[in-house]
Amino acid sequence: MHHLLLVFVLLLLIVFVVRVAYSVIWVPWIIVRHFRLQGITGPPYRLIKGNTDEIHRMYREVQSKPMALCHDILERVCPFYHRWSRVYGKTVLYWHGSKPKLVLSDPDMLKEILLKTGEWFERIDPNPSVKQFFGQGILVLKGEKWAVHRAIANQAFKIERVKLWVPQITDCTKTMFYKWEDNNKGSDEFEIEVCKDLHDLTSDIISKVAFGSNYEEGKEIFELLEEHYHLVCLAIRSVYIPGFRFLPTKKNRERKRLEKKTYEAIKVLIEENLKAEHDSENLLSLLMSSHKFINNETHKLRLDEIVDDCKNFYMAGKETSATSLRLNQEWQSKAREEVLSVLGPNSFPTSETLSELKLVNLILQETLRLYPNPGALVREASRKVKLGKIDIPAGTQLYLSITSAHHDTEFWGEDALQFNPMRFAEPRKHLAPYFPFGLGPKYCVGQNLAVFEMKIVLAMVLQRFSFVVSPSYAHAPMLLMTMTPQYGMQIIFRKL
Repeated sequence: MHHLLLVFVLLLLIVFVVRVAYSVIWVPWIIVRHFRLQGITGPPYRLIKGNTDEIHRMYREVQSKPMALCHDILERVCPFYHRWSRVYGKTVLYWHGSKPKLVLSDPDMLKEILLKTGEWFERIDPNPSVKQFFGQGILVLKGEKWAVHRAIANQAFKIERVKLWVPQITDCTKTMFYKWEDNNKGSDEFEIEVCKDLHDLTSDIISKVAFGSNYEEGKEIFELLEEHYHLVCLAIRSVYIPGFRFLPTKKNRERKRLEKKTYEAIKVLIEENLKAEHDSENLLSLLMSSHKFINNETHKLRLDEIVDDCKNFYMAGKETSATSLRLNQEWQSKAREEVLSVLGPNSFPTSETLSELKLVNLILQETLRLYPNPGALVREASRKVKLGKIDIPAGTQLYLSITSAHHDTEFWGEDALQFNPMRFAEPRKHLAPYFPFGLGPKYCVGQNLAVFEMKIVLAMVLQRFSFVVSPSYAHAPMLLMTMTPQYGMQIIFRKL
């Protein structure tokens, strides 16, 4: 009997070893060979971790010091592609653990992948430590569930509704200016670290449009999510070991605490909204409502789905680009002239007057070209597909280098790394290289709100101040889940 048990255990062990060897040795070898035959190579595959240690080392290296003050930022925001593309070519194969990743920057390929997301390509499944944050929210859902959440989100963020939020956005921006004045009384010139203040402003705006009169509680939720966000960024870049999230490590305990506290805080606001005579135009009320679409069926989100969507919208909308405040004096003067001719020195922007700020719009487009918020997107081939001349096996992850496409001299010209808003004044022939909010069916649903925020803030700043980059500013853009300046952005403001 003991002999039979020993044989059984031995067989199980052999099966386990064979399966591990198949997945971490044989399959990677087959994939490397498959792509090599097509002329695609990359750094050598390493057992267990793949190339993650090399990538982490490169990020540590570039983030150890600031860069020169220019727009050539690929080496800093994506150092592994910057280095490997010079060795292996524009298409690079590398490994996240035993998972193959293909880095792409060809505009036609990027366009096809984004337009076919949900059909041939899909968002990747986050590892359990990341999924703990996003839950069943719109940023990770797929298929029919995603379609329901997306249809509801489309209603919440449609342009007509965002226009109704313009007064709240201007009020929040005025509050930021009052804070600047209070902190710098009697001074016509002062220095501000604008990233922190614009981050707080975005928090205030999202809290207000999401929760109406309960926006103070919303700000508390934002702070909890911000803490969790930094843990998520660490988890995304690490190779997940099955079962790791159940270990009582310090980070795992903190993730669990933040998840529980955030859920309870949002749940309280939802319950208060149900009891009160709430504003039917705030985001939370819209998420709680019943909606008819998809074969005229009525859909209503469950409590846990609403909580997860709120978390997802918070993080998707948490960054407002501060880079537009690095305008040189020539573009700044031109933009101010337009703002003053449309708004005058004292009027606040409205949804109607915002549409007249043509140059401001061009400036924001060029800013998002040079400093795209996502920096990169990741998709996975849901089936075997042919992309251009490349045969891609099902399950291959595709790293879409947005920064590379936005800086591509073949499309944008030899001045691709120069700030020139007028390049957007003429209709573009090709949409692929420009997707600061994504492209295709899964473009950023909050795009309208983000653009309105940026235009309002920039216009109101131009009305009141001239500004220059402080000598203390260290140029160091870095990519977490979104593009952000490593050391903040110090700007010197002078009252007009």
